[in-house]
Amino acid sequence: MSQISQPRGLLFDLDGTLVDTAPDLAEATNRLREYHGLARLPYPTLRAKVSQGGAALVTLALAIDADHPEHAAAREYLLSRYAEIVAEESRVFPGLETLLARWQAAGLPWGIVTNKPRRFAEPLIAALGLAPGGMICADDLPVRKPDPRPLLEAASAIGVAPGECWYLGDHCRDMEAARAAGMPAIAVRYGYLDENDQPENWPADRWFESPAELAAALTRLIR
Repeated sequence: MSQISQPRGLLFDLDGTLVDTAPDLAEATNRLREYHGLARLPYPTLRAKVSQGGAALVTLALAIDADHPEHAAAREYLLSRYAEIVAEESRVFPGLETLLARWQAAGLPWGIVTNKPRRFAEPLIAALGLAPGGMICADDLPVRKPDPRPLLEAASAIGVAPGECWYLGDHCRDMEAARAAGMPAIAVRYGYLDENDQPENWPADRWFESPAELAAALTRLIR
């Protein structure tokens, strides 16, 4: 494990790292299947794919590729259903809400960098009562992770130098973006991994197996 700096700020990926959004994304995907007269897919099948975005969920649900003439309309149907239930079953991962309360009480900043569009991210964090010091969403900049610019923009928003921010995520692109931004890259294994993911090969500085382990480790860093 490499030596990394003590964090003065935290930046979180949203889906699968800070908030368990899979139940609502899975429900929206199954509503798309039901609209097409298909049986619902098992939750574990959907959970493993939710981090890949709406287009991938349409392909999984209907077995049509992105260049299929009906794909765009199906994606919009799925996203419209998701907008209706964006915070119905989604919850902050256990232990992280308390950690963030303590982090903020100590005067330490934190933020979110997500590939989720703002139309979904804003109502989600509002419903969950989260108050990040900054949030960069998929449509805020012309680039997305693994490009480092969203992370650098978020670090600027919370007033912390990149090298003193930890970026936490559940996908290889998160680790790549952190490394490119000059931030310690912190991987979580409790996120939305599928059978092809190999987190041990990600360019991460540290790994955490559970939200409880992550929350405990970060709480110990509060001064």
